[in-house]
Amino acid sequence: MKRIRNLIAAGPRRFLSHARAHRASLIIGLELFALLLLTGAWAYRSGLLPFLGDGQNTGQASVSSGSQDGSSIRWVDFDVTAEAMTQAFRCDVATCQQEIHLNWIDLLACLGAAYGGDFSLYQPEDLDQLANRLKSGIPLEEITAKLAQYPYYREAYGAVLDGMVGLYEIEIPRSEAPDFALSDAQLLEGDPAARESGSQASEDGAKVWVTKYGLKAFHPLAAGFSYTHFDDFGTSRSYGYERRHLGHDMMGQTGTPVIAVESGRVEAIGWNQYGGWRLGIRSLDGKRYYYYAHLRKDYPYRKDLQEGSIVTAGDVIGYMGRTGYSATENTNNIDDPHLHFGLQLIFDESRKDEEPEIWINCYELIQFLSVNRSEAVKKEDTGEWERVYQMRDPVLSGV
Repeated sequence: MKRIRNLIAAGPRRFLSHARAHRASLIIGLELFALLLLTGAWAYRSGLLPFLGDGQNTGQASVSSGSQDGSSIRWVDFDVTAEAMTQAFRCDVATCQQEIHLNWIDLLACLGAAYGGDFSLYQPEDLDQLANRLKSGIPLEEITAKLAQYPYYREAYGAVLDGMVGLYEIEIPRSEAPDFALSDAQLLEGDPAARESGSQASEDGAKVWVTKYGLKAFHPLAAGFSYTHFDDFGTSRSYGYERRHLGHDMMGQTGTPVIAVESGRVEAIGWNQYGGWRLGIRSLDGKRYYYYAHLRKDYPYRKDLQEGSIVTAGDVIGYMGRTGYSATENTNNIDDPHLHFGLQLIFDESRKDEEPEIWINCYELIQFLSVNRSEAVKKEDTGEWERVYQMRDPVLSGV
């Protein structure tokens, strides 16, 4: 204070000059601080910290996400973006016949561990850098050794995505088949198993069977049917009691064919006060429970479905409607036709129906699956819709 009083006494010009000098120093200091913050953020987001092995990044997840005592996982915040899933999936498919095959779930789990589960930090360059390191021969174990939460994210993301990518057989139009597939088709035409599978190839020559590696899970609405949606997971619901919306709503037209996302077994079918006519289908590895609700009044399901029925990914299983919010069966009490689609993860069978049940946000997953929509056609004799191209899923062998 004494110094300031002396400066003022020395005259306003000297005081103002001194003040300007200090202000300039302060501004320069703040700019340098901001530059350091931006440099650190750029380094992290561009992948320099997570995958160059500096030993500092531990990828700590929130305490509420995973188990801390070695028991089963109690909750999963599935925050992976459709863009990240698409990029990882393409890496997987592109390397499926190479010496080093990159597993898309491994890639996503590495990113999840590096980001602490926050995929708002996702940059494609991060995944490119990770993929290049793995393709260069660096073991996955060496990279994940510095990511303390990798085992949690691998188990959590695997619970969501296991079974969605792999080998399968499917019919395609003969006009789109490559020469080698046509040669194989000629062999299949004399195979009774091919005819019994439902293939039309031997009857009208319109389709042939091909073996593929790739996405074998489907979007839950048939191809050609429009819908609208937004990220509504966690919004409030008040019918019956106050609760969070633990699913994903796709708004469309009554009667839109609903598709089995993954092959599995019908575990629940019938009326539910909240979901109306609904179907619950469990994946055959037991990890995923798919919930399809508010199905059509009077004719909600494919007529041959019952508890215990086996469905193949891409099958028509039911029809969009607006039933539910009533204790009286077959009641339309939902304002707008839509499919409520939910995905519950089961890490411990004994806790499947205990609170908190583990339901995940499916918005980004639906975006990702939109590239694979099953084509369906209406049968004039029954009025039912059925898939156009049949599929053989290896997980169903022996079931």
